[in-house]
Amino acid sequence: MAERENVMSPKQDEGLRGDGTPRWYVVHTYSGHEGKVKANIEKMVESRGMQDLILQVVVPTEDKAEPKDGHMVIKTRKMFPGYVIVKMVVTNESWYLVRNTQGVTGFVGHGSDPVPLTVEEVRRMGIEKINIDLDLHEGDSVKVINGAFEGFMGTVEEVNEEKETVRARISMMGRDVPTELEFSQIDKMK
Repeated sequence: MAERENVMSPKQDEGLRGDGTPRWYVVHTYSGHEGKVKANIEKMVESRGMQDLILQVVVPTEDKAEPKDGHMVIKTRKMFPGYVIVKMVVTNESWYLVRNTQGVTGFVGHGSDPVPLTVEEVRRMGIEKINIDLDLHEGDSVKVINGAFEGFMGTVEEVNEEKETVRARISMMGRDVPTELEFSQIDKMK
């Protein structure tokens, strides 16, 4: 089988939906089949040489500490059961491959027109590293949007633009707890 170039062939270009930029899309699956769907899509992409159209398939997970038998156990759980996130260029061919994968019930969107995630949604989900410009300064108030301190408010003490982290004091149970947070974990309060 001939290798595909990173240029759209006339056949792919005809079926192109949008501007040809890869974007993240949400695919609805049967609950419990997320891992199988991910593996099946990746296998079909490999066998059909479509790596230039379907770039990445993700089942977002998070680690949670839970008490068990007197000690804490880290459990990995799916953040969005019943969903798989796919980074792809939507063409008729790529849409058909994903849509007809066993275990897939459809794209999130309108009929045959999937709606891509916004940059903000991708950032909040933590599925892709995105350079973030929050314009934070010492003394700014922030809200933690994911991670161990999700839902808590804090005050910025120090900003590291290069590492995209802040040192903040999180108000928790009447005490200020110093912690380091990534830009992707916080929103600046207005």
